Amino acid sequence: MFTGIILAIGTVEQLDALGGDYRLTFNTGQLSLDGVNIGDSIAVNGVCLTVIKLTANSFSADVSRETLSRTTLGQAKPGKSVNLELALAPTTRLGGHFVSGHVDGLGTVLRKEQDGRSFRFDIQVPQVLGRYIAEKGSVCIDGISLTVNQVEGLTFSVNIVPHTLSMTTLGVIESGDKVNIEVDILARYLERLLQGESNVSQDSKITALLTNAGFIKGQ
Repeated sequence: MFTGIILAIGTVEQLDALGGDYRLTFNTGQLSLDGVNIGDSIAVNGVCLTVIKLTANSFSADVSRETLSRTTLGQAKPGKSVNLELALAPTTRLGGHFVSGHVDGLGTVLRKEQDGRSFRFDIQVPQVLGRYIAEKGSVCIDGISLTVNQVEGLTFSVNIVPHTLSMTTLGVIESGDKVNIEVDILARYLERLLQGESNVSQDSKITALLTNAGFIKGQ
């Protein structure tokens, strides 16, 4: 699990094609890898990857064809900047929201324009993800925990303050670029619960609570 608070910007150092998928090596820049071990998780642009090789300032991870097809890592190339976050520890401050590192799909930046000292981004998501985006709800973009300002159809907007622009890759993102989208994990599970008996046992305490509240019709 992650919080969506980016710790550093790294770069893609090496890309190796192996048996139909990739092994990517990332230089972690100013991110300290002290305490990180083989098998630990690191989020790269919001994608949870498992460390298989480690040096003082870099790590390698295998990336499956599924991940390559569903995230921007499919377009990774040496020198490309990436957002990095280490997995949650018991002492981590929960400054963002709970992020799983399991990207749901790609969004497209339709517009990026200055709004005071901040920048407003308008981002369009696929039909299948639109229902999970709510005004003033949470969304994770390239691993960054953000608050949704407005929603219109399949397009939502976020405002990025100067600090976030300087500390993440959003500072170099432009109109037309693709970004990784992870919707709020609570929205996904709530939808499944509301689907009723076909997916959730009616004996569960959670389902019973939702039924009593009128969210699920009684049988």
